[in-house]
Amino acid sequence: MARQLDEQIAGRFPVGQRLRVLDVGMGQGAQALRLARLGHQVTGVEQDTTMIAAARQAVAREPEGIRERVRLVQSDGRDTGVHFLPGSFDVVLCHGVLMHVEEPDPLVAGLARMLAPGGLLSLLVRNGDALAMRPGLTGDWSAALTAFDIPPARTDADGETPVRVGADVRADRLASLAATLDGIAAPLHAWYGVQVFTDTAPDGAALPDDLRTLLAVEERAGRTDPYRGVAALLHLCGVRG
Repeated sequence: MARQLDEQIAGRFPVGQRLRVLDVGMGQGAQALRLARLGHQVTGVEQDTTMIAAARQAVAREPEGIRERVRLVQSDGRDTGVHFLPGSFDVVLCHGVLMHVEEPDPLVAGLARMLAPGGLLSLLVRNGDALAMRPGLTGDWSAALTAFDIPPARTDADGETPVRVGADVRADRLASLAATLDGIAAPLHAWYGVQVFTDTAPDGAALPDDLRTLLAVEERAGRTDPYRGVAALLHLCGVRG
């Protein structure tokens, strides 16, 4: 997914521009630190005390020049207007968060207000159009039937790895979330599937020997219809008008 994000950033901003990035729900800060190492000024927002403590430790291990580009704020992301002025950021990330928010629209609208004109909003969400795929492909027919209504998984702290939990999380459908983005003046610019094939891998499975080919297949499938439409996760990129 980092490659998709970098592609969208490169397509919207001049090469070498130092961007102001807001990462809401940053977890342990993997994405925030990656962008800070690329030269961007990054503000990370995280509610969980354990996660933000781990993020602070990770930042402290970085060279001074990178540490100076990272600011950490403890918050659940729904009060961005308290901490920041509208239009303060060029890029806003919200990866693996909406699935834990009962009413996501106010949060998304608040994030969009943080964007400067032409700014990029990057969302990673559960794919509500494909919840039955994993149990169906593994032959768990009862779970597949249930999954049409109840999402069985979430993503972990860095927004990249699937972690199976209970049925207390939600998912978003592409069409409805695209309509939300239109309504907050940050219309959908591009979208990708994430974990098209690998979502069926058992939890804790060892990495394959040919990891490079696996990643290439996932990257290709995440950009190609109809495969991307049945991915476990969707990566949506909206652009502030």
